[in-house]
Amino acid sequence: MKIVTWNINGIRTFKGGIKQALDSLDADIVCLQETKVTRDLLDERSAIVDGYSSYFSFSRGRSGYAGVATYCKDVATPFAAEEGLSGSLTNREGSVGCYGDHQEFFAEELRLLDNEGRAMITQHRTAYQNQTQTVTVINVYCPRGNPEKPERKHFKMRFYKLLQCRAEALLKSGSHVIVLGDLNIAHRPIDHCDPDNTGGFEENPGRKWLNGFLHHESKQNISVEEEESGETSSDSSQGGKFADTFRHFHPTRSGAFTHWCTLTGARQTNYGTRIDYIFADRSLATEQLVAADIMPEVEGSDHCPVWGELSCTLLPSSQTPPLCTRHLPEFAGKQQKLSRFLTKVDRQSAKTEAINDPLPGSQEAEKRRRENMNPLGAAGSLNRKKRTFTVESVIPKGKKGKTSKPLAKPQQDSLFAFFKPKPTNVAASHRVTSSRNSPTFLHTDQRKVPSITSEDSNVASHAKLTGTKTTIECLTTGGPMTSKSLTFWKSMFHGPPPPPSCKVHGEPCVLRTVKREGPNMGRQFFVCARPQGHASNPEARCNFFRWVGSKGKP
Repeated sequence: MKIVTWNINGIRTFKGGIKQALDSLDADIVCLQETKVTRDLLDERSAIVDGYSSYFSFSRGRSGYAGVATYCKDVATPFAAEEGLSGSLTNREGSVGCYGDHQEFFAEELRLLDNEGRAMITQHRTAYQNQTQTVTVINVYCPRGNPEKPERKHFKMRFYKLLQCRAEALLKSGSHVIVLGDLNIAHRPIDHCDPDNTGGFEENPGRKWLNGFLHHESKQNISVEEEESGETSSDSSQGGKFADTFRHFHPTRSGAFTHWCTLTGARQTNYGTRIDYIFADRSLATEQLVAADIMPEVEGSDHCPVWGELSCTLLPSSQTPPLCTRHLPEFAGKQQKLSRFLTKVDRQSAKTEAINDPLPGSQEAEKRRRENMNPLGAAGSLNRKKRTFTVESVIPKGKKGKTSKPLAKPQQDSLFAFFKPKPTNVAASHRVTSSRNSPTFLHTDQRKVPSITSEDSNVASHAKLTGTKTTIECLTTGGPMTSKSLTFWKSMFHGPPPPPSCKVHGEPCVLRTVKREGPNMGRQFFVCARPQGHASNPEARCNFFRWVGSKGKP
């Protein structure tokens, strides 16, 4: 039994489709996080994959946010599946159950913790040493603690608490339990590229929780020299009921990261963190875990996949649980999709449907009959009101009738004409018609508003500069500009400033923009163009920084 977890940072980013990605991972169970898709945006190609059954948890508050999905090969079809950790989203048969004690949670709090689509639970039957056992897989995408939003820190810790409550309740019921996904916390200093720069590394509340959740074998806490000599105490184990499968096999491997910042190119210098895990209960890890590792060579996201392999054999269920996406009405043929209403309909069949309307005496039926029999009726009424309406907008392609010629599109003049000297005598009217050499104005309380075309606003991007005696082939005027006009346009569209060179490498810097909310939001600055890395790495970027417009020292 092979299982993989991967934060994909958007399920719709796979150019070759999700099936190609699943097949390349070659796993029986693939757990994905941060799908960034809600139910209304889930397409059939991602929901129904040949050879797999899929189970999605969607965010109910924000579109394009969070979300997890579990894909199981047909040989690993689960017998139960459930969305969320608290049971607040469960209202059907085929659920997993075993929720634990929720006395310290409010009912509304439990609902909010599950509403972001951060957990999917599947339950499988396996065979090990001629015995049948149950393995429950909890696929989670834990919240990120935003330092600027204390309420999100609290939300994150409550999510951890609920996750532990559910996992230990399932374990107590007699099932083996695997917790995997993006936990959004680096466990130990060896799992972080620069732990000394985090400030109070060991005091982080999420890290303290993880220390209590995991069982720490002595070999995970010793140095390489102690491991080689074998001088370890037998009573040095401590902690919780679950084991970190990666550290179970690689207790001292450094630089084993699963997440890198793509904006700074940190993956090139392996300046990252290990925040994606596969945790298994101690009994399962000790008896059946065969191997576990990370896959940093797999690209396509700011995370890489993590895999683990067990010696047990999967026993597929004969039927998929009700939560399987193929049972959703929009994919089971019980509900028409929106695309059905956007396809071309034959007018003869539309006429037949109108005649056979089940409510022929209703006003709605009569209205639909008139529209089907006379598709130009709506456009005709608009034309009678002297509104411009083209035939192509109401008649399907290839079925145009004989109609009057549409009105010609009124011409608009260039933006450059607006900057010409104003005429001495301008009639005070509510409307001045445009000519070829003057712009159109709409007068409201003696204020003039020019009518500017979209082509004029992009004139600088279409300009061609040649030599010292430069001319601009202006799209809106159709001819070259004078040097005086050129000076004017340069003052309007001067472009980005030339980049300075960083002091350490002497290379041109890159221009960045502050996107975080605050007093500097929208400001631009220059930094070294090299990828982010540790200060001791000569190939990493230096600490050069300069605001745009600042001429002093960085």
